[in-house]
Amino acid sequence: MAFPLLSLIVFIPAAGAAVVMLLRSDETVRWAALAFTLLDVALAIAMLSGFNTGSSEMQFVEKHPWVPELGITFALGVDGISALFVFLTALLGWVSVLASWVAIDRKVKQFMVCLLAMQTLMLGVFTALDLFLFYVCWEAMLIPMYLIIGVWGGGGRVYAAFKFFLYTLAGSLLFLIGVIVLYFEGGRTFDILALMALDLPFDVQSWLFFAFLVAFAVKVPMVPLHTWLPDAHVQAPTAGSIILAGVLLKMGAYGFLRFSLPMLPEASVYYSTLMMALSALAIVYGGLLALAQDDLKKLVAYSSISHMGFVTLGIFALNPLGLQGSILQMFNHGVTTGALFLFVGLIYERTHTRSIADYGGLMKVAPVYTGCLALFVLSSMALPGTNAFVGELLVLSGGFAANLTLGAVAVLGALLSAAYLLGMYRKVALGPATVGARFKVRDVNGRELVAILPLAVFVLWVGFYPKPFLAIIDSSVTHLLQQVHDRGNGP
Repeated sequence: MAFPLLSLIVFIPAAGAAVVMLLRSDETVRWAALAFTLLDVALAIAMLSGFNTGSSEMQFVEKHPWVPELGITFALGVDGISALFVFLTALLGWVSVLASWVAIDRKVKQFMVCLLAMQTLMLGVFTALDLFLFYVCWEAMLIPMYLIIGVWGGGGRVYAAFKFFLYTLAGSLLFLIGVIVLYFEGGRTFDILALMALDLPFDVQSWLFFAFLVAFAVKVPMVPLHTWLPDAHVQAPTAGSIILAGVLLKMGAYGFLRFSLPMLPEASVYYSTLMMALSALAIVYGGLLALAQDDLKKLVAYSSISHMGFVTLGIFALNPLGLQGSILQMFNHGVTTGALFLFVGLIYERTHTRSIADYGGLMKVAPVYTGCLALFVLSSMALPGTNAFVGELLVLSGGFAANLTLGAVAVLGALLSAAYLLGMYRKVALGPATVGARFKVRDVNGRELVAILPLAVFVLWVGFYPKPFLAIIDSSVTHLLQQVHDRGNGP
């Protein structure tokens, strides 16, 4: 019997949640949560180390009967599309525990249980090879995130939590209908790999495409289904924002890659221009909204809408450059935007304000903080030498090849990104020195640096040497495009 590496990666956080529930001391709870998330990171690194980059097949596959009467199995596996996201989820779970060390000072045990349960469910989404298992994890993760926002969030947390829950639940109900249709069309099976081989009529594909589109677009989020995101980010605690931006938004784009393209190839090709147009709209609209913000968290939240637009643009360019860039950019966005929310949380702990107008001259009182922040700001605006430059370059190359006009519109979003990010950094770090007089601000400490440094490493690693990351992606992208183009010739 093969070593159940993926099961361990998925369930180690759940085991951690069970252990944490038995502990009494808040300090012990924090250390236990940190230990379990660090173990998960180690196992995810082991998974990447053993990953065969030359194969497009599912790897580390585990399959066990679950409800055989209904064709439901407990099946896990990863390929080049999902492997990086498994590692990203494990890494950001560990960072989130460190980010919550001081910020969460009440009901610490309950918070860590929610965080660890959330991590298991997110890992389940990225590793599931059974559609029923995927849907259970996809839907169940709403509960811990709802609690994280609703219990440990800011003053408007209840409203934001309900809005997040209702938007995502509405999308998930359409997804459930699509799952049921696929189950019967596929001969009563939930096997994702078997369902990818289905040859559905175009009218069925078209209906399913839009059912899936709503569910995935809410998660991404795509305009106009994005309005829950700023409220959720502003009210969520720092760890909640890191998980939202770093992992949850990727699940919508992952849904397009795992379901829409391989299972509905004709519809994906037919509606690709529409999807690219919606992506270009999100890039520009999100950038304009970010440019108008005075709240640090809202600025980063709206920037996420813009940057995720590049991801969906690359996916529906339906060419190797676009798809490779979109997957790499999903990983990059998780690292960079997760780090930006971490920095917002760190300064909020010190000042209890997120208004950009309240800051100025931060570099004089917190030089390490502002120096590290500069790296992630430059990454978010895709400066050469940073991770996002590689991803955006590939996406824009694929976008221009697929549609010159929409590719040109996307470039405008990159210019807006430079405007709002540099404007924010100038006011916060380099403006008149007002921070020292108004707030008692200290620089980052050792624990905070431990959370920051791994993210900084990936910004520079992917920026200067992206080959290992692209090697993981390449074979699966080639196989996926072959599936789409072989069967996606239109109605």
